[in-house]
Amino acid sequence: MDGYQLTFFTQQERRHGRQQLCQWLLTLAQSMQIRGATLVSAQEGLGSHHRLHSAHFFDLSDQPVEITMIVSAEECDALMERLRNEPGLHLFYAKSHVEFGTIGDPAAEVAA
Repeated sequence: MDGYQLTFFTQQERRHGRQQLCQWLLTLAQSMQIRGATLVSAQEGLGSHHRLHSAHFFDLSDQPVEITMIVSAEECDALMERLRNEPGLHLFYAKSHVEFGTIGDPAAEVAA
């Protein structure tokens, strides 16, 4: 299948409403029945204002976070429309065209 890889970049401390922004995005993806999303915490990252963000031993609030989703064109359009219409949301993303699919028998995963 053809679709898109959407990667959203934020920090652990960022919130949307009462939730962490990264958790809000995962919940949104689930509610929109997107196949999957992966949250990756990074050690360090350079932000849009040329400021270094990093995880510290006692404080993870500035830790960079990526949320990646592989979506169909229709899912991408619906998700981006939802995000554009979300009040108070400010979020950086990257969008790349990808080919995706599944290889093998899903029953083999259960047997392993």
